Amino acid sequence: MVVALKDTLNLPETDFPMRANLVERESLEFEAREKSGLYRKILEKNKNGPPYILHDGPPFTNGDVHIGTALNKILKDTIVRYKSMRGFRTPYIPGWDCHGLPIEHKVSKELQEKKKELDPLSLRKACAAFSEKYIGIQRKQFKRLGILADWEHEYKTMDPGYEAEVLRTFAAFVEQGLVYRGKKPVYWSIPCATALAEAEIEYQERVSPSVYVKFLVPEAKSLGFSYPLNFVIWTTTPWTLPANLAIAVNPKINYQEIYYKDETFLVAEELAEQFIKTCKLEGAQRHKIHLGKELEGIKARHPFIDRDSTVVLADYVTTDTGTGCVHIAPGHGQDDYLIGLKYNLEIYSPLDDRGCYLSDGKIPDRLVGISVLETAGKCPANEEVIKILEENNALLFKETFKHQYPFCWRSKTPVIFRAMDQWFISLDANGTRERALDAIKTVHWIPEWGQARIGGSIESRPDWCISRQRSWGVPIPVFYDKEGRALIDPSVIREIANKIEKEGTNLWYSASPEEILKGVKLPQGFEAATLTKGMDTLDVWIESGSSNQAVLKKNPELNWPADLYFEGSDQHRGWFLSSLWMSVVGSGGAPYKTVITHGFIVKEDKTKISKSDKKPQTADSYIAKYGADIIRLWINSEDFRSDIPISEGILQQVVQSYRTIRNTLKFQLGNLYDFNYEKDRVEIKSMTPIDKWVLHNTANLINDVTEAYENYQFHKAYQQISRFCSVILSAIYHDILKDRLYTFAPNAPERRSSQTAIYEVFQVLVRLLAPVLTFTADEAFRFLEPESMSVHLQSWPKVNSQWINKSVVEEIEKIFRVKDRVNERLEEARQNKLLGQSLDAQVVIQGSAADPVFQLLKKYESLLPEFFIVSQVKLHEHSESELNITVKRAEGVRCPRSWRWVPSLVFVENFGEVSPRCKEALIEKYPNNTVSQS
Repeated sequence: MVVALKDTLNLPETDFPMRANLVERESLEFEAREKSGLYRKILEKNKNGPPYILHDGPPFTNGDVHIGTALNKILKDTIVRYKSMRGFRTPYIPGWDCHGLPIEHKVSKELQEKKKELDPLSLRKACAAFSEKYIGIQRKQFKRLGILADWEHEYKTMDPGYEAEVLRTFAAFVEQGLVYRGKKPVYWSIPCATALAEAEIEYQERVSPSVYVKFLVPEAKSLGFSYPLNFVIWTTTPWTLPANLAIAVNPKINYQEIYYKDETFLVAEELAEQFIKTCKLEGAQRHKIHLGKELEGIKARHPFIDRDSTVVLADYVTTDTGTGCVHIAPGHGQDDYLIGLKYNLEIYSPLDDRGCYLSDGKIPDRLVGISVLETAGKCPANEEVIKILEENNALLFKETFKHQYPFCWRSKTPVIFRAMDQWFISLDANGTRERALDAIKTVHWIPEWGQARIGGSIESRPDWCISRQRSWGVPIPVFYDKEGRALIDPSVIREIANKIEKEGTNLWYSASPEEILKGVKLPQGFEAATLTKGMDTLDVWIESGSSNQAVLKKNPELNWPADLYFEGSDQHRGWFLSSLWMSVVGSGGAPYKTVITHGFIVKEDKTKISKSDKKPQTADSYIAKYGADIIRLWINSEDFRSDIPISEGILQQVVQSYRTIRNTLKFQLGNLYDFNYEKDRVEIKSMTPIDKWVLHNTANLINDVTEAYENYQFHKAYQQISRFCSVILSAIYHDILKDRLYTFAPNAPERRSSQTAIYEVFQVLVRLLAPVLTFTADEAFRFLEPESMSVHLQSWPKVNSQWINKSVVEEIEKIFRVKDRVNERLEEARQNKLLGQSLDAQVVIQGSAADPVFQLLKKYESLLPEFFIVSQVKLHEHSESELNITVKRAEGVRCPRSWRWVPSLVFVENFGEVSPRCKEALIEKYPNNTVSQS
């Protein structure tokens, strides 16, 4: 034979690649996309469409893109791409959080290692260079993840224009009387030497010393108590005892006298038994009971400092733990501070910025200079205070106590509560808290519990400490005169903002007050020549929270409020909250219409990822191994509302899913190599039943996936697409089609019918995949549509009403249920060595003429061999109602071209003997060949 029969088959002709070189192929796609201007072309296509604004929460520019940050950006990109294909105008402006402690901490550490010290201005310039360096690195890494954005107009919190808007927004707070300076306890990070916001705190488990301390009441006998009497307090922060000024009891709780070895201890009645047991007071006797409110004003003595500790009343005192008598240090706790204000106590905090006791004439000399910072599980101040208590016979009992404690998110060390002069925003003044609570009711929260969580943050948050003792940030625009009076005026701030917009905030550090205030009208009583600058910076959450004012309201392509904010679930007390405060005060409402939160990347056992695991954490490390589309598919395959586990095993499962999807596209593209849609397509009414069946299923897929995307349930979209590819297409439809696609005449109506259906299915499938598999979808689409730049310029698929054919689908599904039984018999025959492949089989089905299923089989009799993928199917009527299925070897001879068994073969010159059907295919395929008529 001149031509081998295998070469006469209509085999797929495509070099559309498989997963093996995905990383390399993506790199080529990435380079092409960089040059294409795709982002602008998408905006131009949808320029008249309704806007959909997803406002990007800015990541810190202090390192490579973490896999957790990649999670956030990929989910955002999925939404934006979907909305753009639905016809929305979707400008997406990425942002960068440039200021603050994380960057200054890293830069300062690098300078210390190089033994360099810089003045604030030089340090700021070093921080700016550091931030700019990582903006470039992160931008490239985000692009490699397939993130499509307006990188030419990104926003940076260190840009002068942005900084100016931060100050203008801050001016609105000042104007509404919300900003004040006061001395009150704040979270203080000792290593970072700065106050912290609540959002900069993370709670960790900590083992602390638990001490029961006696406070003697010298005048107890004259007050009618048993003598000597001691109030007993319990604390896990012994280092705060030098600042003790009072003891709090609950006015509604009963307190009982406990007599033991010539001493009497006063504790809450409910805790008396536990107190005796814990402190090992064997044989202790319980005596008189006193109501808490009767104890107010009693003077106890500090255990080792010459001063009184007065008994005060506080409703928040509970009987959950301890003694019911609470040690009060107004300078070291929020509740203590409020009690201090109520009872006119000194807001006393005898610590310096390094967390060491000051020499103030009140602190024992032996404590001066000792640090309260815990390192390696030990706190020098705790140890020394406990020694003093023991020496003064004031320590009743000590043990260790495991509990949750606030830590600095950057230094990972325990924070302290320390009273000091700071700038605050009053959240209750001018009805601000109520306005914020009203605003969140207008927002759609996904999940729904998001509203309750941010509502709790709004209700429970104390006044916002906004001053930071750092250099790298937006300065608080305040001046002080010689008497210490603060000049903080909204009109002055706005004038300064105008100058900052031109010169940046370095102006504050490089110019004198007179230079900064030149041409600015000052309030009466202030002269620029006599003023000094404040050197605190604003909390960075004010900066990032101002993005709705600085970006949404300033960029003409965007709108306020945004349609969507989408960040991690920790942002209910972070960016979501700060953005809300800034927007409520600056614009009178919430900055977002919808807020979605996602979980975090965790290990497979749901524990936190740690650097100590010595496993890759950056997005680049995963892309280098798997490619961006695998990472995108993995993220979108998980329900992002919960934490998302990662492991090699999980990613390998995703790889297999990806291969199924890619092989599906490859099969379809390969079988369209000789198909011209305009010339070869078959009208739907003329299609074969199996093609009508797949188009109906494709219509269902469009509806289901669209609904999933609309509800931001990308994992459901993934599940539906994955099942469609692996079951509907690969396992059923494509498997059935192979015979007609490969062996029928090129223009056979059945083959063109299936090619038409494949073309339609591909056009749908590649679009549904586009928001997730951005590189793969583009590559596949351009293979079929080489003149098109990108699938992302196409519209989202719509259901063709002609595809809906419930009657045909119901009939095909019934036949497939019979096919399941046929497959069981085929497997039995293979196990019994009766046949090899299914094409070696003849299936015999006996059934009753009255049986609707048998009637259906008769209707489709000519198509059954194709449906069952066997050579022959014979139907025989019999009296029993139940179908009887048997399998035996096919009769006749096997065609060497189609491998199907037929009654006889016919000779074709240059090809040899083939089935009559293959003869007709060869005549059409090779019209100039001389064909024997024998």
